Amino acid sequence: MVWATVAMDMVGFGILLPVLPLYAEDFGASPATAAALVAVFSAAQMVAAPLWGRLSDRIGRRTVLVAALVGSCLGSLVTGLAGVLWVLFAGRILDGFSGSSYAVGQAAVADLAEPEDRPRLLGLLAAAFGVGFVAGPLIGSIAALGSRELPFFVAAALAGANAVMALVRLPGGRPVVSGTSSPAPTPNRIVLWGSAGLAVRRLALLSLVSMIGFAGFEATFALLVERRFEAVGDPTVYGLFAAIGVLMVLVQTRVVGPANARLGSRPALRAALVSVAAGMAVLSFGGGWAGLAVALVLLVVGQGVFGPTLSNATVETVGTGGRGAALGLQQGAGALGRIIGPLLAGVLMDRIGVGAPYLVAAALAVVAIALVPATGVPVARDQA
Repeated sequence: MVWATVAMDMVGFGILLPVLPLYAEDFGASPATAAALVAVFSAAQMVAAPLWGRLSDRIGRRTVLVAALVGSCLGSLVTGLAGVLWVLFAGRILDGFSGSSYAVGQAAVADLAEPEDRPRLLGLLAAAFGVGFVAGPLIGSIAALGSRELPFFVAAALAGANAVMALVRLPGGRPVVSGTSSPAPTPNRIVLWGSAGLAVRRLALLSLVSMIGFAGFEATFALLVERRFEAVGDPTVYGLFAAIGVLMVLVQTRVVGPANARLGSRPALRAALVSVAAGMAVLSFGGGWAGLAVALVLLVVGQGVFGPTLSNATVETVGTGGRGAALGLQQGAGALGRIIGPLLAGVLMDRIGVGAPYLVAAALAVVAIALVPATGVPVARDQA
């Protein structure tokens, strides 16, 4: 049920993303303003996710998930009804401020799962992203046949229905220790960067550094394909993105659990980042279609293992009562990476060359390897 709730939220996001820049142009927005419209969502999410996560530690996951879904519903509705550009920005800020379903869903899974099964279930939850980015654009493209505004109303309807479903079907109450019925300990003081424990800050920084590179890849990959393979058209680009989504789902459902069971969370993080660095390096140097295929497999396998494993390492680091706050901080750091990454990659590609963003992303992955903690940090120390 948690997976279905998060997956439906990601489908709604996938519906909006492709058409949003075009919709902004209807209001007279320049390309830079249209890009800013996408960025404000991540900026709002960066601020709000740690706060929502801490609130879920205090009052329970279901209440916060439902509130986030209601906010997403209202944000999409405001976006679809916008008559002027500033209302369009207000709708995206509202949606971004409500965009914490993934971090709270992770915390809910961590509450319910046994420790040995947690990486596999977090990987399954991460696969909701792939489902959203495959199904969302398909639904959005059909809705757009009716009007440019219709995809936003469809996304609002999905979020509203999802909120009702979550309210009825998700278990309520405060987080509990897995395998017991006792209430969770009083939440720790993790909420913002300065008040988080050292290990949590280090893992959040790891999320930021890695996401800068991957978000830059997402933002510029279509340009890379267009410039290196001049004969390809939009269907090929869409097909490659769909293939990336499908492979990501397979990795997160089939590879994450065994990798963590065999290696442990921190060695698995390092192995995943090595794969990302290698994939980005191959992507930067080219190699034709064969090089592209090798690069994408390395990159998607590495990133697919990295995300859920990082969440599992964060859960291992904090007490039961601080999971939501720590995962919210991690999501907020990732949102900041989604703001910096596309801007940095665009400048690098424009001023240096088509391979420059991926060479820098490979270097960032190497830096991230150095940030992985050598060993787990005891919970008591991080809560002190």
